[in-house]
Amino acid sequence: MLVERIEGKWIEMFVRTFRLSRIQDGDIVAILSETQSRDVNVRLSELALAQIGARAFHLTIPTPKLSAQVPVRSTGSSPVIGGMAPVIDALAGAHTVIDCTVEGLLHAKELRQILGKGARVFMISNEHPEVLERCQPDPALRPIVDAAKERLARATEMTVRSQAGTDLRVKVAGAPVRGAAGFVDQPGQVAYWPAGLCLCFPLERSVNGRVVLDEGDVNLTFKRYIEKPVELIIENDFVVEIGGKGLDADLLRSYYAAWNDPIAYGVSHVGWGLNPGARWDALTMYDKTQVNGTELRAFAGSFLISTGANDFAGRFTEGHFDFPMRNCTVALDGEVVVDEGRLVAPAQAAS
Repeated sequence: MLVERIEGKWIEMFVRTFRLSRIQDGDIVAILSETQSRDVNVRLSELALAQIGARAFHLTIPTPKLSAQVPVRSTGSSPVIGGMAPVIDALAGAHTVIDCTVEGLLHAKELRQILGKGARVFMISNEHPEVLERCQPDPALRPIVDAAKERLARATEMTVRSQAGTDLRVKVAGAPVRGAAGFVDQPGQVAYWPAGLCLCFPLERSVNGRVVLDEGDVNLTFKRYIEKPVELIIENDFVVEIGGKGLDADLLRSYYAAWNDPIAYGVSHVGWGLNPGARWDALTMYDKTQVNGTELRAFAGSFLISTGANDFAGRFTEGHFDFPMRNCTVALDGEVVVDEGRLVAPAQAAS
């Protein structure tokens, strides 16, 4: 069992990471947390900012009541702000917001308002600091992520295939593209740690085909490796059939159905991992309470498909799944960017 305590090496790590986000002496920085936040990351943020000389303040909000009858995990959409205008104003007025909430502000409803006044949001995933230490942001990853984003932004179609049976087609023309290298150095931007993923949010009626979650792929919401194949049939963005025998398929069917919400079956985003420092096998080394699993979304050569909220398609739900997959071939307008789980040009330098 790893201990959650302050370590000098972790303070230094946070200092280096915050400096990559151009936090400097005298900058006003908000540390946003909730009563269920991982306290060690909140304290490491405070101590690192003090070493830099930034003027930090804490904004801690009581974790709200549960909003659903089923556990909500890995949404990237923290409900803690709850539309409170004074909180939004305080965060928007800061140079940088260090986001230590449990779910994070990445897809939160208030994010645009916070960014709109020029604040930066840096989301620290709810991980044990050892995970953050292994996945420290690397400036060398920045041009690789940027090149992948540019290529995806130019594309009109993404295809994904695998020997396990995946055969997916995604219209990506006009789809908002996102990606980060683990630091945020421009006003009005957002980033997260661990990072190294290029993705897009497909617009309405853009995703069709079959996804086969094979042995060793990951149900990241459950923090569980797939042990028996599960087949997802997707028609016009929505999972219409979940095939497969065994516990993995049963758990998926049960959790999806528990929402009683058709939007929970919709595709949220698709993309591929670029980070050579992120590990596919990392979940085997941690208790579930110690890890959020964010690095598995970004391991180099992965394909990621997620279901749940997609603001750009006009869909919002708390039901969410992230499925990092191995051994897939991802192509943009016929040009292969991932070949059976291996990165190829233009992201070749990350492999």
